[in-house]
Amino acid sequence: MVAGAGTADEYRTAPQADPSPRSPLTLPHMPARRTSVVLFDAFGTLVAMEPPAPVLARRLRDEGYPLHEDRVQSALQEEIAHYRARMHVGADPAGLSMLRAECGAVLARALGPGAPDAGTSTRLLVESLRFRLHDDALPALDALSAAGVRLGVVSNWDCALPDHLRALGVADRFEVIAASAAVGAAKPDPMIFRHALRAMGADAAGALHVGDRPAEDLEGARDAGLAALLVDRHGAHAGPDVVRSLADVPARVLA
Repeated sequence: MVAGAGTADEYRTAPQADPSPRSPLTLPHMPARRTSVVLFDAFGTLVAMEPPAPVLARRLRDEGYPLHEDRVQSALQEEIAHYRARMHVGADPAGLSMLRAECGAVLARALGPGAPDAGTSTRLLVESLRFRLHDDALPALDALSAAGVRLGVVSNWDCALPDHLRALGVADRFEVIAASAAVGAAKPDPMIFRHALRAMGADAAGALHVGDRPAEDLEGARDAGLAALLVDRHGAHAGPDVVRSLADVPARVLA
């Protein structure tokens, strides 16, 4: 379990490599309209994470389990797949604890001979998650807030998402933090976007969603009636609704 209040949620939802670099998006151009609300995806958009395999390998070695990093990486892939399939279980603290225990057990089995037991694996896994804000996140949030734009988060994550954002010092910037497990709907389901807007008392006609995944963020938001932008820091996509940095978002919103 590589996300959540120390789980693998964000890592598991990391964007996959695009097989066709600079593939043009076929989605329609964002219509011109006044934007009063901007919703952000979390992982990959606002939040990044240090690759967990090297960190976990060090933590294991420090506690007397000198397993090769390649073996740790392979085991993490199994754990991540389990987390993604079961993320919805982490809807509340009790469910999150159960989900983490499941993920720790998967990790311990996948690590094989010489691995710690499931409980120790769970603890070390959670301790190995190191989140940070993308460098372009705070300047964008500052500029939008200064202009009076209301902000929220809509993300496929377990119920620990507010804790992560609080630890990063930005939770209080958002009127709503909608985590899929807690809401009961995951992007691209329009329900999670509508949930966030209802919580804010806002209308989709004046809202924009910014995320890094075409299907989950662009298509999901548009199906819910919002405008949308794709943040693509690696140049994999091209199109009128693609930005290379969150630093470009305020200009698009406030133009």
